[in-house]
Amino acid sequence: MLKFKKAGKFDDVIYERSGYVARITLNDPETMNTGVKDFWKALSVVEEADDIKVLIIKGAGRALAAGAPLHEVGFVYGWKEPKSGEKSPKTPIRHRIKFDRKLFYECAMKLLFFPKITIVQAHGFLLGASMDMYMLCDFIVGAEDCKFGEIEVRLGIPQMTITPIMILRVGLTNALDICLTGRMMDGKEAARIGLINRAVPADKLEAEVNRYAEGFSKFPFDGIAMGKTSKQMVYDMMGITSGLSNHFLAHTMGTNIHFEEDEFNFFKARRDMGVRKAIHARNKLFEQLDK
Repeated sequence: MLKFKKAGKFDDVIYERSGYVARITLNDPETMNTGVKDFWKALSVVEEADDIKVLIIKGAGRALAAGAPLHEVGFVYGWKEPKSGEKSPKTPIRHRIKFDRKLFYECAMKLLFFPKITIVQAHGFLLGASMDMYMLCDFIVGAEDCKFGEIEVRLGIPQMTITPIMILRVGLTNALDICLTGRMMDGKEAARIGLINRAVPADKLEAEVNRYAEGFSKFPFDGIAMGKTSKQMVYDMMGITSGLSNHFLAHTMGTNIHFEEDEFNFFKARRDMGVRKAIHARNKLFEQLDK
């Protein structure tokens, strides 16, 4: 039976270990773990630990992770929000490419080919950019009432979030549905279409994840390493790796979006009414796609 103890100190994640199993808990509940900064630092610690076989990723509070931090979108490139009536200033494309390459390619590749077996424990919500990232892990177990979806396409970029890994998980028809409507689905549907590996009752989620982690930890160290190497070769042959290159460049291209006067502009709404009300306005606009 796994008994976790803290194994390091970070600002917004909790890092714990139990034998061969490590666990990183995203710990910024107020944002539903959308703005966690120390995850990649903790991930590097696990990566360098030769005596760890399995990594569990979970979230504190109401959700695993609810997507991109919408209060930061745009500003991460150094963009300055214009006042009402002012023309929106352009940030250099080199700044946008640099940021997107780091997050959507280099970080994604690190998680995709992480040398330990990775298990995602999803409760509450797993949405948008967070879902894209954790789909790269080996094994996803979600609560039956957890909500999954590409909600961020409703910023005005339908289908930009589609990737080879999503198509391979759910098939082209389901991937187009997910990435065009931005609708949310529960864990049962996510498991049925192959987006996640298992859906279990919420009150059994942690026990089930720990059970799989214990089972996976019985594999030999060298066997895990060889399996990971084999997976990378297969993914390379299937074009998943190049798909990540295309994905980060598509995201940079998407930052050039132009809104007509009669189109919903989240960034203008965020300026005028704040993040929370802008999100509600966006969701109201697209509610007919939630069916």
